Amino acid sequence: MALLVLATGSRPAQSQPTQSQPTQSQPTQSQPTQSQPTLQARADRLARDALLVDGHIDLPYRLNNFYENPADSTIGGDFDYPRARAGGLDAPFMSIYIPTHLQDTPGAATDRASTLIGLVERIADEHPDEFALATSPEDVRRLAATDAVALPMGMENGAGLGGTLEHVQRFYERGIRYITLTHGAHNRIGDSSYDDSPPRWNGLSPFGENVVAKMNRLGMMVDISHVTDSTAADVLAQTKAPVIASHSSCRHFTPGWERNVSDALLQDIADAGGVVMITFGSSFLRDEYQDRDDPIRSEMRAHVDSMGWAEDSRKAVAYEEAVRDEHPIGTVQDVADHIDHVVDRVGVEHVGLGSDFDGVFALPAGLQDASGYPNLVAELLRRGYAEGEVRKILGENVLRVWVEVEATAERLQAASAQSGR
Repeated sequence: MALLVLATGSRPAQSQPTQSQPTQSQPTQSQPTQSQPTLQARADRLARDALLVDGHIDLPYRLNNFYENPADSTIGGDFDYPRARAGGLDAPFMSIYIPTHLQDTPGAATDRASTLIGLVERIADEHPDEFALATSPEDVRRLAATDAVALPMGMENGAGLGGTLEHVQRFYERGIRYITLTHGAHNRIGDSSYDDSPPRWNGLSPFGENVVAKMNRLGMMVDISHVTDSTAADVLAQTKAPVIASHSSCRHFTPGWERNVSDALLQDIADAGGVVMITFGSSFLRDEYQDRDDPIRSEMRAHVDSMGWAEDSRKAVAYEEAVRDEHPIGTVQDVADHIDHVVDRVGVEHVGLGSDFDGVFALPAGLQDASGYPNLVAELLRRGYAEGEVRKILGENVLRVWVEVEATAERLQAASAQSGR
């Protein structure tokens, strides 16, 4: 989750950089184009047929605040079963989000993680035709052949471990398959790119080093979204397996903002075999989108207050969604530009999608909820991406990483057993 305050917080106001020119590794727009109806039909089919994995959706946090049946059309948020099916989404990683204010109370952070995992389990138990838990790439592939949407889980903010190394295994056994090491503030694991205070560790803490090692041994993906560059560098120096950035975009388009991935870090992630999963949040896409939603949100809150609605009331939620729908910020083309940039720098094998649906306020036109993936597919096809390349972006890349993370764990466990440790 990009906290709404944080995701739209202050960044250095800088001019928009000129977009890089395509190289041979980057599809261009000079190739023959099809008519839009034909192209959209192709995109709709490809989104349905491809295995589509989204690295980060904040449904559990949203439903914990205002519960609706996600198997039906919901008035709130960006994700539910009908919209997922309309968009071709097969496997959204459910974000088990630990708010920053719980970090200083380890028991509360761990309890929140357990509560949100229980909520995902409840969804799968109560709606088995629509949803099913997934704890492996094989589960995702198997469920993609059914009508059910697979629900793998990732913990956003390693503070949910409560500072206890044994909790890595505990949460692995509960179904967590990646951990975003930090979130809105420095924590016991490492330093956060959102925290304006001086670094606490100048990278990974000693506990964080043990957490990464434990995750490698269990087969849990390490997620470096939200961390500082120095923390990411420490992770990449230590990890035995590829890493992911589950919901980050390219700093090239937001200079000076550490929350997005720099070109140097992008190269390091690719060299380690990892994937950067491009997020759709408007503030991640362009510097000039940074503050556009501030007046919209202010007016919205003023209206809710004037009506006397509680923030978590049905009327307030419905009103907020109507306002968000009426005020998209950015375009599908902006998201495709970030994908192009990754492809241009390190190749199509190292990019995926991590929308941050249900976790950000402002989204681009055409990608305002989970039904919109075909619009992005159409834009990629229009730019000349081959269908096989689009399939990699939609899900095959992150599944490749997940498989390699599991294989690394098997090797580490075998080596440990052989050495008698």
